[in-house]
Amino acid sequence: MLAGVGRAADAAETPKYKTGYKSIRMLGLDLYKALKPKMREVIGTEPVSVETDVSPGLKLADFTDEGKTVGFVFVTVGMIDLMNNVAHAKAIDKIEKGYFEKYVLSLAQESGAMELKELPNVANPKYWSEGVLNEQLSNFNQMVGTAVSIKLAHHILGHYKKYAAKLEDAQGKRTPINNLLAPDEWDAAMKMGVRNALEAGLGIEGITAFWEAIDKMPKRPDWTAYFLPATAKVKPMRKDMEKIEKKFFAGEE
Repeated sequence: MLAGVGRAADAAETPKYKTGYKSIRMLGLDLYKALKPKMREVIGTEPVSVETDVSPGLKLADFTDEGKTVGFVFVTVGMIDLMNNVAHAKAIDKIEKGYFEKYVLSLAQESGAMELKELPNVANPKYWSEGVLNEQLSNFNQMVGTAVSIKLAHHILGHYKKYAAKLEDAQGKRTPINNLLAPDEWDAAMKMGVRNALEAGLGIEGITAFWEAIDKMPKRPDWTAYFLPATAKVKPMRKDMEKIEKKFFAGEE
């Protein structure tokens, strides 16, 4: 079930998230508009579509439009639930220290075979205050926007075309492109994606928190590879992102 369109309202007393596929679609449009004209040539004008898969995933694909092949990304229903949960848990941690870390340990047990569990004690009214929800919204946009932006960068940099034949086997089983990338390819896409996300008005705090959460998992579920390569080092990445952000706000290329 789609988060923001019913996922958080499984229990009648639990409010709904304002963040779901509609907001991700709008983020995709903003990211597209923020791209340089040359980069837009290989990206679909509506670069995000949804896939009804309960396992969290962010998958690359392409299609032919008026004789030109352009790239886009699929977000799964499970990814929307994931991002809502992580964004909310991080927001709750502002008023209840330790909540986020406990949730990350629980999340590490989620295989993706079934719909993700709700947050612990999610119906607690203080978790749905205006302040917490505003923080959740900001976290969600930054996490999703940057994650999608990095995937679009794989199209722009030619990584998708290079690895497309290896992303799905004869039985239809998919492999995250992050399992195939060389470290320098991930690094280039990460930096391009972060810069584009900044151009679209998104900060780096949300995606940093998300990657750090994955990095803290004692054993990562397979689905985490859609968002972070196993070999990626989060601390150096954070420093790189801070440098990119500093240059961006200084007006440097």
